[in-house]
Amino acid sequence: MNRPTWAEASDLLRNYYDTEWGLPVREASDVFERIVLEGFQAGLSWSTVLAKRPAFRKAFNGFDPAKIARFTERDVARLMADAGIIRNEQKIRATITNARAAVALAAEGIDLGELVWSFRPEDPTAEAEGYPSKSPESLALSKELKRRGFVFVGPVTMYAAMEAMGVIEHRLPSD
Repeated sequence: MNRPTWAEASDLLRNYYDTEWGLPVREASDVFERIVLEGFQAGLSWSTVLAKRPAFRKAFNGFDPAKIARFTERDVARLMADAGIIRNEQKIRATITNARAAVALAAEGIDLGELVWSFRPEDPTAEAEGYPSKSPESLALSKELKRRGFVFVGPVTMYAAMEAMGVIEHRLPSD
C-alpha cells in the first residue's frame, strides 16, 4: 500500500491510515468524535491523540453528545485529573460546548454528519498546490459550525477533519 510519509512513522499511524484515515465517516456520532479529536490534536502530534483515543472514548462516554452535553464542573475536574487523556481545560470545555451544539442541531432535525458532508468540494480529489492546511470549504464549514455554537473548529482543524473523514479525498492510490 502507498502511504504518505506521516503514515509510515509508526505501526499506530500505519494502521490508522490503512483502516481509517480518509475513508468516509458519515454517522453523526462518529463525525462528532473526529471533530473533538481534531480539536485536541491542535498543537500536538496526531500519534499522541491516537494513542490516547481509547481513554478519550471512555472519559467522554463513547463521544455521545447527549451524555457529554450534561457534563458539569465535576466532570471537568474529573477529566482534568485523567492522565489517560490530554488534560487541556480549554479543549475539554470546548468538547462539552460542542456536544451541546450537536444536541441543539439534532433537536432542529439537522444531522451533524450531513451538515459536514454538505461542505464537500465539487471535486473532492482535486490536489491543491503544496500541502494546504485549509480550503474555501473548510473555512465555510468552520463559519457554519461556529454560527451554530461550536468552538475550536477553525478552518485548519476542519480541513484536517474533512481529510480524515473522507470529505476531501487525498488518499494515495494503492499499488
